[in-house]
Amino acid sequence: MNCPLETPETADLLLAYCSRRLSPESTATLEKHLALCPSCRSFAEGQRAVWSALDSWEAAPVSADFDARLYRRIGDDLTWRDRLLRPFRPLLAYHGLPAAAAACLVLMAGLLLEHSGKPAGTPVPPDTATVEVQPEKLEQALDVMDVLSEFDRKSRPENAGSKL
Repeated sequence: MNCPLETPETADLLLAYCSRRLSPESTATLEKHLALCPSCRSFAEGQRAVWSALDSWEAAPVSADFDARLYRRIGDDLTWRDRLLRPFRPLLAYHGLPAAAAACLVLMAGLLLEHSGKPAGTPVPPDTATVEVQPEKLEQALDVMDVLSEFDRKSRPENAGSKL
């Protein structure tokens, strides 16, 4: 006989032997193999220990109202959101509590923004910045600024009255 642990086709043979589901002929053949093979023998002994522990185990008695409680839990058609919010329902019973919590959050956010040192939304300047300046464009921009400042001086009424 080939070793049941080494061939995948007969691996269930040892489990069937330990659970007493083999025919008497197969049982006799496997017992002869177990006398010669130490790995199969140790496997069978381990399985016998498991089966004897399962046979001696007794379940705890079930309470009288177990079925009623089970069917009530099955009948509760709660969504995941209801199960999540169930512990917080006593807190939500006070109508002012959610508004107070929201006000506290807004107050904390305002305090954090006020004391952060920089207003929110200001970009952080880069460590180094390079600016390419074209001399012609710079000269044109300075000329435009001179024209605008001259126009501004002449268009003011207080300057117009003093030159007359």
